[in-house]
Amino acid sequence: MAAPFDLDDLRAFRAVAELRSFRRAAEAVHLSQPAFSRRIEKLERALGARLLERSTRHVSLTATGHEFARRTAQWLDEIDAALLSLRGLSLARSGEVAVACISTAVYYYLPRAIERLRARHPRIRVRVRDGNGAEVLEWVARGEADFGIDFLGSQAPDIEFQPLLEDPFVIACRKDHALARRRSVRWAELSQHDIVGVGRASGNRVLLDQALARTDVRLQPAYEADHVGSLLGLVEAGLGVGVVPSLALPARGHPRLTTVALVEPTVTRQVGLIRRRARPLAPAAQALYDEIRALQGVARQRRRTPC
Repeated sequence: MAAPFDLDDLRAFRAVAELRSFRRAAEAVHLSQPAFSRRIEKLERALGARLLERSTRHVSLTATGHEFARRTAQWLDEIDAALLSLRGLSLARSGEVAVACISTAVYYYLPRAIERLRARHPRIRVRVRDGNGAEVLEWVARGEADFGIDFLGSQAPDIEFQPLLEDPFVIACRKDHALARRRSVRWAELSQHDIVGVGRASGNRVLLDQALARTDVRLQPAYEADHVGSLLGLVEAGLGVGVVPSLALPARGHPRLTTVALVEPTVTRQVGLIRRRARPLAPAAQALYDEIRALQGVARQRRRTPC
């Protein structure tokens, strides 16, 4: 007997079960909201059970919906795995990859990995979405990127986090600044200088505030910027010294800026690969993911050339 629903209906239900929003789920599966609603209603009629409780502002799963969502995820994962194994080699040689990446890691990680990928699979296209840590995590969680490079996600239950390297926070300053020739600077010394920092909404700022909360040091920027790139622009203009992750400046150096180690305490963030847990990557995405993993050992040995 033919099933009274199809894979597209199941994918639509999985999207709304994960996102808890008809609008966002409809966007994720590329349907208009009316068409999306019809799919869910069709599925509920076919099953003879209500799967969702919905109001104008909220969507939740019924008890039946919770159980069916678990089974749906299992079925779709098994189907995806089977299709990937059948397509295997041909898809690995072509296709498109969407990778999300924190802006500070784009320059360092992706060019070399993409270059290696292109040498092996020249027909694979790569689309890069760069943003802050929260944006990258959201894009991966919502399936808008195949995987990502981020310093957030290690605590997210539906995200698999594969560490790549420890990225210490450092001082960024102009080469003519008084601190530029120092090997290291203590956090307590920063009170003697104007500091340029990222705003409190930044994941980097949250990480710093949490680390410094265990000390007597408090980060009190004279100037703030939403993004590290803008912060470095203010530093280059001579407004102060910046507190940034070491990846914020290219390994080959910057024409006007340099970095100095920050100590007492040393604060680091762990940068890693993130992907949705228990969801197999398409072969093209897996190929790029593996290239980045292959560079992991090189990243750990990373040393800055003095500017």
